Amino acid sequence: MRRRGAFALTAGALLVALAGVALSKPLALPATPEAITVTAQPIRTFHPGDETARFGALAFRGGLVLTSDFRGFGGISGFSLSGSGRFLAVTDAGVFLSGHLDTDGDTPTGLSEVKAAAVLDQAGRPQATRGRGDVEALAVGPDGVYVAMEDVNEIWRYPPDPLGKAGAMVPAPGIRNLRRNLGLESLAFIPSGPLQGALVGIGEEGADKTADLPGFIIGGRKPGNFTVAKSGVFNATDLALGPAGEMYLLERHYAVTTGVKMQIRRFQLAEVKPGTRLVGEVLGTFDMGYEIDNMEGLAVTTGAGGETLLTLVSDDNFNPLQRTILLRFAVIAD
Repeated sequence: MRRRGAFALTAGALLVALAGVALSKPLALPATPEAITVTAQPIRTFHPGDETARFGALAFRGGLVLTSDFRGFGGISGFSLSGSGRFLAVTDAGVFLSGHLDTDGDTPTGLSEVKAAAVLDQAGRPQATRGRGDVEALAVGPDGVYVAMEDVNEIWRYPPDPLGKAGAMVPAPGIRNLRRNLGLESLAFIPSGPLQGALVGIGEEGADKTADLPGFIIGGRKPGNFTVAKSGVFNATDLALGPAGEMYLLERHYAVTTGVKMQIRRFQLAEVKPGTRLVGEVLGTFDMGYEIDNMEGLAVTTGAGGETLLTLVSDDNFNPLQRTILLRFAVIAD
């Protein structure tokens, strides 16, 4: 798995993985936080065999291949990162991961102080044992941590330090009708402005493969629905807010004939209103010729030089033929 692209799978095996069929989801679900070790190997070039670091509006700042002996490590589908380097992630096996992203300047070098714990229900039981383990999105607000679960199409809120803590369901009736395994993959908390206190969510896919993506404003002063224009073959996998009132959407596509692809789009948060249709601008589109995998997590921070940094994490579907990788890009101003 060190060659071009992220997948050295047969077409059939990858199709099973990305279709959402669990190959072997782990049962490592500690109810209380457990310290784990994560090993990191550097990804030095984004385009193997090419030292190019600039890809349109994006400049590659480095990457990591992440592995751990902890059975519950992997399947990362939601990712949040603070300016101090503290991260929180959630997996589609119903596990919270927290720790510190170590860097050399803006270049990621490893993960430290990593802990894992099961995502718990209101009674302190692992959600994964109650049909709610497929957690696909994560948003951090000043009052707590929000996670979105596919299949059951629910949102739950946890305390700011969620590992080992019980959660409570958040009313979000608008997402109930999303299709099975195509629910909210993208979630962001809005801290200020007209949507202050609201959650913004985007569904993975619309009513069919060509339809616009469904958007939701949940809570706040102006709840409602909006849509995101379908961009070619891509579906949404994560959403994060930038420092200047912009939103970044991570998108993914898989087909047997093309393998996996990823795309990053940018929107203006001011455009998010009930009834609107967002189009945005594409910052980059990448296929298996680049160091990508099944990219599902996205966090936005500000670098030491003031650049906007995008940190992406992949969901390996707990498939030994895939990788958990972390990639970082700086957004280059025009």
